[in-house]
Amino acid sequence: MSYRTITALEAQKRNVERVNLYLDDEFAFGLPAIVAAHLRVGQRLTEAEIEALRQADAVERATDRAVRLLARRPYSKAELRRYLAKKDVPNAVVQATLAKLERLGYVDDRAFADYWVENRERFRPRGLRALRYELRQKGIAAEIVEAALQNVDPHASAYRAAQTYTRRLRGLARRDAQNKLAAFLQRRGFAYAVVREVVEEVLSELEATLSDEDFADTNETDEI
Repeated sequence: MSYRTITALEAQKRNVERVNLYLDDEFAFGLPAIVAAHLRVGQRLTEAEIEALRQADAVERATDRAVRLLARRPYSKAELRRYLAKKDVPNAVVQATLAKLERLGYVDDRAFADYWVENRERFRPRGLRALRYELRQKGIAAEIVEAALQNVDPHASAYRAAQTYTRRLRGLARRDAQNKLAAFLQRRGFAYAVVREVVEEVLSELEATLSDEDFADTNETDEI
C-alpha cells in the first residue's frame, strides 16, 4: 500500500476558513479548516484517505453554494439537485451534499411545500390544479403535495384572486366582464364550479357598488 506524507498545512490568505494541504512537498488541494484541524504535518495518508479528503472538500464547497442559494428563498430537494448538477457537481457529491443539508435542517420538502402554498395564497392565489402542478414540477412527492393542500379553501382563494382583477372590469358590459374574469380565474387553475360561483359573487358586488358609468349593462347576463 502506498502512502503520501503531509508536509505542510497553510491557512489560505484570502480565506482563513480554508487550508492548503501539501503532500510530499507539493500542493495537493484546499480543505475546510474544520476538516484540516484533524490532520497534522508528518501524517501519512493512503490514497483512499486522500480521496476521502477530496470528497469532503467537494461536499463542503457544494454545501456553501447551496446555502447561498437558500438564503434567497427555500428550495426543494429536487431544485437543489438540478442546481448543483448544472454547476457540474458530481452526482456522488450532490447526494452527500443533500444528505448533509437535510441533517442540518436546510432542506425539508414538506416545509417547502407549506411555504410555497402559503406564499401563493398570500400574494398570487391559485387553484388546486395549478398548485399541484407547480409543486410536482419542483419534485415534491404526491403525498406531500396533498398534505400541503388540505387546508386550502378554493372558493376563498379564487375570491381573493378575483379582487386583484376587478379594476380591469370597469366600463365593461356584464357579459364581457364575466368572460374576462372567468378566463383569468381559469388561467389561475381554479375549477369550473369555483369560477362560476366566484364570478357571479364578484360581479354582483360590483353592480351594487359601481355607478352606471363604471359598469355598463349590469342587467345583461350570460352563462359561463
